[in-house]
Amino acid sequence: MVGTATNGRSRHAFSQVNGAHDIGPNSAPASNAGSECGGFEFTREDVEALLNEKPKRKDRFNLKEKCDLLTEYIKRLKLCIKWFQELESSYLFEQEKLQDRLIEAEQNCSRMEILLEKKEEELNAVIAELRNNYSSLQEKFSKEELDKLAAMESLTTEREARLNIERSQNSLSEELSRTQRELSSANQKMSSLNDMYKRLQDYIASLQQYNSKLHTDLSTVEDDLKRTEKEKASIVENLSMLRGQLTMCRASHDEAVKQRDSLVNEVASLRVELQQVRDDRDSLLLQVQTLTAEVVKYKESTESSCSQLDNLTTKTNELEERCTLQSNEIRTLKDRLMNAEEKLQLSDLSQLETRTEYEEQKNIITVLQNRLADAESKVIEGEMLRKKLHNTILELKGNIRVFCRVRPLLPDDGSSSEGKVIFYPTSMEAHGRGIDLVQSGQRHSFTFDKVFMPDASQEEVFVEISQLVQSALDGYKVCIFAYGQTGSGKTYTMMGKPGLPELKGLIPRSLEQIFQTRQSLEPQGWKYEMQVSMLEIYNETIRDLISTNRSSTDVLRLENSNGGKQYTIKHDANGNTHVSDLTIVDVRSAKEVAFLLNQAANSRSVGKTQMNEQSSRSHFVFTLRISGVNESTEQHVQGVLNLIDLAGSERLSKSGSTGDRLKETQAINKSLSSLSDVIFALAKKEDYVPFRNSKLTYLLQPCLGGDSKTLMFVNISPDSSSAGESLCSLRFAARVNACEIGTPRRQTNMRLSDSRLSYC
Repeated sequence: MVGTATNGRSRHAFSQVNGAHDIGPNSAPASNAGSECGGFEFTREDVEALLNEKPKRKDRFNLKEKCDLLTEYIKRLKLCIKWFQELESSYLFEQEKLQDRLIEAEQNCSRMEILLEKKEEELNAVIAELRNNYSSLQEKFSKEELDKLAAMESLTTEREARLNIERSQNSLSEELSRTQRELSSANQKMSSLNDMYKRLQDYIASLQQYNSKLHTDLSTVEDDLKRTEKEKASIVENLSMLRGQLTMCRASHDEAVKQRDSLVNEVASLRVELQQVRDDRDSLLLQVQTLTAEVVKYKESTESSCSQLDNLTTKTNELEERCTLQSNEIRTLKDRLMNAEEKLQLSDLSQLETRTEYEEQKNIITVLQNRLADAESKVIEGEMLRKKLHNTILELKGNIRVFCRVRPLLPDDGSSSEGKVIFYPTSMEAHGRGIDLVQSGQRHSFTFDKVFMPDASQEEVFVEISQLVQSALDGYKVCIFAYGQTGSGKTYTMMGKPGLPELKGLIPRSLEQIFQTRQSLEPQGWKYEMQVSMLEIYNETIRDLISTNRSSTDVLRLENSNGGKQYTIKHDANGNTHVSDLTIVDVRSAKEVAFLLNQAANSRSVGKTQMNEQSSRSHFVFTLRISGVNESTEQHVQGVLNLIDLAGSERLSKSGSTGDRLKETQAINKSLSSLSDVIFALAKKEDYVPFRNSKLTYLLQPCLGGDSKTLMFVNISPDSSSAGESLCSLRFAARVNACEIGTPRRQTNMRLSDSRLSYC
């Protein structure tokens, strides 16, 4: 739906279209103006008014006026559909653009989240590493501090011990010097005592000499006494003098004895003193020896303490160096920690900025998602309206659509004196839709829904039927079959040439469109399942072309005999056709279907006739069953696409068939004759339609007389020698074009409570 701002412009466009309708079909400028949709828009009211419009005719029996009105009405509908298609394409483009922006925003968000997570992880790792380093360095620092304190304590203790040792060494040296002084004094005293002892000994010796002298004197005195006694007489005179001398001698003797006793006592005392001095000397010697040993020990301990002190000094120096290095490292680590904290603060700021940017991106994504949801709802609404308008055109036509395709002249076509036999009218009314055939000087004119000239490409042909292929996805039963004489290009139209992408036929192109559309509808919630079956009708016998149990050598013999499978055609109440025992394959891509098509093409019955070297001698039926589900809208659709390549139709005299080929030609002509009988009965609206006269008509019953959308390609040859066969094909196609069938119905199951636009 479009906005109300464009109502004036759309009403103006709609009035122009109505004005073109009021002018009439013979006004060329008005019709050209109505065919342009570049600057026009439509509202829902205009579309409903266009759909509900009923043609006003002056004469009910004027078929030309009726055809002109319908043609003009169809032109306006095509204009509206084209506008809706452009609107849909713009919506799809905007949807793709929004989806791209949404995907890009989500990718940016995911990238930002990944970068943010990576940065957080890196920063967390760096912080954890720095913290671990910091803790380890703190532990090392504390350990080193403890070691340093222990070293300092040990250093102080060593210094104290060294000082104590020095003090003890000083005291020992003082005591040693004092002891040495005492020893020297003792030695001096001993030397003096020795001198005294020597003097005493000398004195004693002199006393002994004196004593011996006294003894000698005493002996001499005694001798003198004896001599005095003897000389008593002589000494009487000197007795008094001798008594005095004797008394003096006795006194001196007593004094000498006393002196000797005192000297003996003094010697004993001196000996005691000497012994005491000797004992003192021995004790002093022992003290000197012990002090010497202690001095040696102190010297050794002092040397070890000096070596330990040197070691401790070196260790202290090393520890001081390590402390300085660790202090520098701690300083650098503190700097790095400060830088890391600054980076962490910056990362926190960038994280905040990223989070704000992420929130902004999320808001933008939410807005884009809302816009995308609105665009999707508009696209769904436009798609529903497009389907309704597209189906309305086909319903207004109300009969089988017929396209005519003329193949180009081939080098094998023989030259004839009759010249050109096919012409194309250039009038506005018949341009692109009319074809004239000249036979025996008589011109026969035909008009179809579309006429393709020989230079029409496979792509141009497919564009005209692409909407019918889309209808199969929308839930309709669609049937497209090719009719014509042998060698007129039916198989080329349906299958094309294998290996050349630009020459692909309708069947592979239809499959590519279906699978591409299925993929494009997946974002809208649609899920499709595809099933394929392929059969041929050969001599009124159904043959499965993709059966895995078929033999390539005796398939004709087996299926024509009583031992082959008997395939039965059945129609249910919903108009669906079922063939018993027919192989049905689930497919998911166009490549799988292409493989099955190749297998079916190799298994199809062909034969040589005078019309074609490789003529298809059977009717080929390709069926694609489509089942779609949209969980968001609770909608189910079931569509069927039938693509049929009929066998070549020609008269017996023209084909020159004999034997088995004669039987094949008779069976083909009989089935095509039954097809014409059915078409004529439908055209006359007879009560009984002979669908069961042949397997072909009974198989196509839902397409011809049911509720499907049917298109027939009539293929003709421009060769003058095939003018008779071409005229028969064109007449048959014209009768088919005049046949009215039922209104197409869509097989859908929709359970929506609020649907602004309903499906037809």
